[in-house]
Amino acid sequence: MGAGESATRKVSFGLDETDRVQVLHGVKLSNEVLQRMRESTRGVDFRPPSPESSKEKPGPPPAAAGSGPGPASAETQEELQRRVQREQSIMQEELVRVAGQEREAARKELSMALHRERAMTRGEAGKAQSLAKQLEKKEAELKLLDAFYKEQLAQLPKKSLDHYKSTNQKFQEAAARAETRMRPRRTEPVCTGLQDKILHCYRENQGQALGCSDLAREYMQCVNAVKKELLVTRG
Repeated sequence: MGAGESATRKVSFGLDETDRVQVLHGVKLSNEVLQRMRESTRGVDFRPPSPESSKEKPGPPPAAAGSGPGPASAETQEELQRRVQREQSIMQEELVRVAGQEREAARKELSMALHRERAMTRGEAGKAQSLAKQLEKKEAELKLLDAFYKEQLAQLPKKSLDHYKSTNQKFQEAAARAETRMRPRRTEPVCTGLQDKILHCYRENQGQALGCSDLAREYMQCVNAVKKELLVTRG
């Protein structure tokens, strides 16, 4: 219940059978207020006339007919009016008290809501600052990475050229070494005299190869001697 509702609350009350204000619409009375209302009516015993007394009675003598209502009836009416006024005053105080409580409760609820809203706002602000710092750090890392890649791209042509030169030089050196090893060498027949003798011996002694074994041995000795000479010369 808010303060606005308390300001526009409509309250009505009614009298019970004994003309006591106990029927109150629109607000719940506390026990303290009910006790005060009971104390305000204590000592006043106003009872409506009984059905028997309300029956028509013989009129007073002519001498008494001209007189007004008795003093007891007037005092009772005044006391009833004062009692109603007191009860209205008590109810008015209760309404003011309830309205004040409702205003205080509404104020506390609003204060708590504002506090929660501020706390949430501070939390969101903290998250936003943290995200902003992370974003700045990431952007700085990306800038460094971009500068590194640009530097590598700028050096790539020079590195490629240096690599090409080094590879070409190594290739030329390897080709030169291979050419040196694979260069055709000049060959001359060796021990030609012995070769002719062996061929002639084989023709003359067909089917008897052992007869030419001495020439064959001499030819092998000649070839081995030539090999040794070549190794010594090129070594």
